[in-house]
Amino acid sequence: MPHAVKSGIFHWKKKPALQYGVQMALQTIVFCILFSAQQHDGSIGGVAVAYENSKIFKVGAVLSNGDNIAYLYQVVEDITYEPDILPPGVTLHAVFIPMNPNPIRTAQKVCDDLISATVHAVIISHPNSGELSPAAVSYTCGFYNIPVIGISSRDSSLSDKNLHASFLRTVPPYSHQADVWIELLKFLHYKCVVFIHSSDNNGRYTLGRFQNLADKAKIKLDDVIEYEPGFTDIIQDLEKTKDLHCRVFILYANTEDAESIFREVEQLKMTSSGFIWIVSEQVLMAPNKPDGILALTLVNALDVKGHIRDSIYIIGYGLGELITKENITSAPDSCGTVGRAWETGKKFVEYLKAQKLPGKTGRVAFDEKGDRLNSDYDIVNVVDGETVKVGDYVYSKSQMDLKLNISDIRWPGNQTTKPLGYIVPTHLKVVTSEEEPFVWARPVESDDECSEDEILCPRANSSLQQTYCCRGYCMDLLRKLGNDLNFTYDLYQVEDGQFGSFEYVNGSKKKYWTGMMGDLVYEKADMIVAPLTINPERSQVIEFTKPFKYQGITILEKKQPKSSTLASFLQPFEQTLWILVMVSVHVVALALYLLDRFSPFGRYKLPNSDATEEDALNLSSAIWFAWGVLLNSGIGEGTPRSFSARVLGMVWAGFAMIVVASYTANLAAFLVLDRPETSLTGINDARLRNPLENFTYATVKGSAVDMYFRRQVELSNMYRTMEGKNYDTAEEAIAAVKSGELNAFIWDSSRLEYEAAQDCDLVTAREQFGRSGYGIGLQKNSFWADQVTLALLEMHENNQNTLLA
Repeated sequence: MPHAVKSGIFHWKKKPALQYGVQMALQTIVFCILFSAQQHDGSIGGVAVAYENSKIFKVGAVLSNGDNIAYLYQVVEDITYEPDILPPGVTLHAVFIPMNPNPIRTAQKVCDDLISATVHAVIISHPNSGELSPAAVSYTCGFYNIPVIGISSRDSSLSDKNLHASFLRTVPPYSHQADVWIELLKFLHYKCVVFIHSSDNNGRYTLGRFQNLADKAKIKLDDVIEYEPGFTDIIQDLEKTKDLHCRVFILYANTEDAESIFREVEQLKMTSSGFIWIVSEQVLMAPNKPDGILALTLVNALDVKGHIRDSIYIIGYGLGELITKENITSAPDSCGTVGRAWETGKKFVEYLKAQKLPGKTGRVAFDEKGDRLNSDYDIVNVVDGETVKVGDYVYSKSQMDLKLNISDIRWPGNQTTKPLGYIVPTHLKVVTSEEEPFVWARPVESDDECSEDEILCPRANSSLQQTYCCRGYCMDLLRKLGNDLNFTYDLYQVEDGQFGSFEYVNGSKKKYWTGMMGDLVYEKADMIVAPLTINPERSQVIEFTKPFKYQGITILEKKQPKSSTLASFLQPFEQTLWILVMVSVHVVALALYLLDRFSPFGRYKLPNSDATEEDALNLSSAIWFAWGVLLNSGIGEGTPRSFSARVLGMVWAGFAMIVVASYTANLAAFLVLDRPETSLTGINDARLRNPLENFTYATVKGSAVDMYFRRQVELSNMYRTMEGKNYDTAEEAIAAVKSGELNAFIWDSSRLEYEAAQDCDLVTAREQFGRSGYGIGLQKNSFWADQVTLALLEMHENNQNTLLA
């Protein structure tokens, strides 16, 4: 019975019993042959010649087609005479045995005719019938670390280095088709897939490779269907995929299974328009393959001579480096050789893996498993039962490049345009509303008046069909989402200009939505792209993405004119401080006078004469001195003479310096750096909670702010006060604030802060409340909700949405 594996869970089943048993039996028999040969052959080295004493190296070949034997010998002879490959005096010899469909006999022939001839590497093709002969050769040679290069074997199990440690190949395994499938999906902008595969080694290896690459390419596996080879009853699993959004299918199967699967697919009519099928190479041989499928064909897959030549040259280059850099030990000369494994063999395998060759079959290179890299593929399309090349996947300029002529492809249902890949449309109807700085709209007479950075945006249901050119943050965001998610759109402005609120119909509990919300709820639009606030009421009837902008609610009012008086210079100090300064001046002056008068060095000891009396410090001079020091004026006469008075004068001068510096700093702060603030402190201001007749405030009808006040019980008094005064648009309310008609406008902080930054006569309250975010609105259970959310999160991570951050 088929077995479905859901996306995100990679479930390995046990190997089919027959296949597993045959492989285990083959390994056991091969090892028995090797052990038996060792027990009955007591020779040590036989007639083998050690590498350090010989310049003849032998290459074994196990080929199924006798027509290529002469070509094999010719290539071996040619490479011997190329001085850039092998060192001087080193020659290659070829040893050939025919491929036997019986893997046991093939393993015995490898022991008797190749290893006994001291071969240093083996080239092997694939039998015309039978599947296990290449594995038998790989087991036998791997037991002795002798490198084996396959020229046609594509079984994915040969990539298992635990069983085939010395195996390389000039053809890629079937699992490498996953690399091309991923590039095809990326090129066609398909983000999801349903993967169908057989439960054998090739199917599982292909799925595993595809899953790893799909995670990196951010392609989602919506479903994975696994079936037993020969038992392809997956019709129930295929029916379940009809409930998925994805319509892209990848099929890995052999020819016989593909024929059965296509019968089931035809029965379910899943090859009609809108479906996409990408299949493996073997599926192309199915006689009932449907028109419109895309498939791969390996370039040079059947060029046996080309692969023979490339293999010999890889061996030649690797052997040349091995001889130059390593101390080569003797290779085994029979399956009974004591010590068995060839010490230099493992190093030889690594030298071969490191080779890169511009060969007859393209650029030959190997990965760490010895599998061929950089293989070229043709992308073919089935049209009227025939395969037509529509692209290629080739090695170019040090990388693999995919070229695909989409216009030449005939898709299922004989479509000439690329299917969507989803069951939902990719041409969306998007509604918006003018709201600076998110959306600016200017009326134009014709469509061609819009510039490149503007989007055409007619007014919905308008009898005049007024056309606008829209630009702004939301328009840039919409254009970015369309490019990233591969959808097109028609944009229009909502007729009433409102964001949308609900009203109860005839006193019942049934809600009727207005504005942009109404267009989305009643499926007139697919998406809202505007500064639409996310709130609980709206979230019940539409899908919101993650916020693309966070904000709150604040209050905008006109800046109150500052009263300017002649006494404004007194503001830096409190009244009490000014009084204390005045008192301090006269107290210090009196103290100076007394200290100087009664001091022995002052006026007290001077003779009583007019001249000396003028020089003495009297009370008026002391007051003049104190004021002069405070105001930083020059003191030319009437200074203290006594020591104690002079000390007091120095203390007073220090105090005066501090007072003057503090006054100067505070004056600058009050008169220069003062930022006028709104007279409102926030939502809890008394004038909002208990408004006076001459103080009016409002918001926008049918907006999220309006619903916020309606929802909050503690703000019900404010809601009733504003209900009859609310404006139709934010622009009207802002204009009313500027004209003085409205004292305060309550609205989204991002818009009001923008307006205050543009007009110096406006100011916002610093306190914000009702914090929320702007999101993109979609219909309930919309497929695009997750897609748009992921795109927004990716933009946020890449710092691409910082315009209003």
